[in-house]
Amino acid sequence: MSTNTSTPTFASVEVIQTGARRRWTAEEKLRIVAESESGPRRLLPTARRYGLSTGQLYLWRRQAREGKLSGAADQPGFVPAIVSPDDQGCRLSRSEVADLGNRMVVVLSNGRQVMTGPDVDVVALRRVVEVLER
Repeated sequence: MSTNTSTPTFASVEVIQTGARRRWTAEEKLRIVAESESGPRRLLPTARRYGLSTGQLYLWRRQAREGKLSGAADQPGFVPAIVSPDDQGCRLSRSEVADLGNRMVVVLSNGRQVMTGPDVDVVALRRVVEVLER
């Protein structure tokens, strides 16, 4: 009785990593985007070189065009701020500041005030300020 104990040989083995989430800095993303746009048909080779999907690279390209390819810390947001053209400034008590909540109060040079919420349309606000400053 003979037994066959041969084992199959493989020409190549591909290792697939799953579950490992990579973090890319804004500088790395911008460099990779620039490389992918450096010539015709550079998207797929660049994505393969860095182990990215083409969809991810397309997203980074769009974010770069829109100026949104940066860290979360660089994103603008609302913070409590009082801007005054004189040395005295606006004197608000702690309770008055707390009552403002998410609202923003803009005091114009002529003394008029504009109060807005965080979802204000910036273009419309600029028009209102321009009219009130006349």
